[in-house]
Amino acid sequence: MLRDENLNQADATKRSIRSVSSEKIFTLSNALSLLRVALVAPFVFFYERDERLVAFGIFLVAISTDWFDGRVARWTNTVSDLGKVLDPLADKLAAALVGLYLLQRGELPLWFVLLVVTRDVVIFAGGIYAKRKKHVITTSLPTGKWAVGFLAGAIGGVIFPFQSDELKAAVAATIYVASALFVLSFLQYAKRFFDLLQDKPVESL
Repeated sequence: MLRDENLNQADATKRSIRSVSSEKIFTLSNALSLLRVALVAPFVFFYERDERLVAFGIFLVAISTDWFDGRVARWTNTVSDLGKVLDPLADKLAAALVGLYLLQRGELPLWFVLLVVTRDVVIFAGGIYAKRKKHVITTSLPTGKWAVGFLAGAIGGVIFPFQSDELKAAVAATIYVASALFVLSFLQYAKRFFDLLQDKPVESL
């Protein structure tokens, strides 16, 4: 009986290994996520040379990869655990790099960049901890997606090639809205995290 149990466990382990190894890593959706981070370098290159129109175009391409990667994964049936981690990680890394770059240029306020980067680091670390302790992969909440959207709007307004007083005022307002959404989403992520740790029902992972 013990021998049969050991054989069953061995078979389960083999199936698990085959499942992991068969999961596609090099997919178009994952490539789009990685491209989002890679585009930071050419963006900085052209922005530093005051070629704002080109830099803005690169920024729009990066934004489009964020829209497409998840959809491409669903369209091609290549949704994977790696992709679920890689997509938000690429968002956070690209946002942090661009935010820090614009901060050192004096084009974004320090408090805003610190808020965004600190929140993202804490949330990502919490997601990794939840994966290890509870074996679940958490996904973005709606408020988090809205916050990222307003962040993209704020950055887009800052780097837009044709500046005006009206645009600067709109950017300032967008920064405050994004900040409020970042704080609200952080509280929701924190609640979900502690609910997971306490095995409480969670509406959305």
